[in-house]
Amino acid sequence: MLFGYHWDTQHGELAFAISILPMLLRGLVVTIEASILGFFVAMVLGLVLAVLKGAKSKLVSWPAAFVTEFIRDTPLLVQLFFLYYVLPEYGIVLPAFMTGALALGIQYSAYTSEVYRAGIGAVDHGQHEASKALDLPPHRTFTHIILPQAVPRVVPALGNYLVSIMKDVPVLSVVTVLEMLNVSKIIGDQTFNYLTPLSMVGGLYLILTIIASAIVRYVDVNLPKRGIPLR
Repeated sequence: MLFGYHWDTQHGELAFAISILPMLLRGLVVTIEASILGFFVAMVLGLVLAVLKGAKSKLVSWPAAFVTEFIRDTPLLVQLFFLYYVLPEYGIVLPAFMTGALALGIQYSAYTSEVYRAGIGAVDHGQHEASKALDLPPHRTFTHIILPQAVPRVVPALGNYLVSIMKDVPVLSVVTVLEMLNVSKIIGDQTFNYLTPLSMVGGLYLILTIIASAIVRYVDVNLPKRGIPLR
């Protein structure tokens, strides 16, 4: 008995699987929430880093490049421990779930920044020249001309990182986040049956990644490939 659930281990594996399914589904919800929040942070922060690294001033681009390399070259687990254990010493205390999602977002922002930069660099240089000829301000050129053409090019790569973030969510169990794998481990510890819960987690992850991949393909096909109209 854990969290109000009774696990039936006396009437076969199917009955046991059915009895633990509600808890695993609760863990699945946590996994999805952490993945979505972490991916959102990675997309936003990655875009910021890409823009800063592309700045003409080295005083801006070099620090951004250093931060990107530092994030990419240090393990996710170290960053997670730093956010969870070190920041509270300076008065910054975040819930375990928020800390974990933030760590995922920061880690993957280093990778998404390179994806964004590649997409921005792939936009024809003539688009920049045409914007200058129309006397458009730089920020409007970027938001209305460059970015809407760059993002559709990088959707598949961003989608791959979404799936990768989902697979890294189990790391959050080290800071007590009850995602699917942590829940299955607790069930195994108390019932001495690890095969069934771990197999179910593997199946749920497979379904989750297939759905995520299908959504990414749909977005890739239906996202407009041209810039939005100027007004």
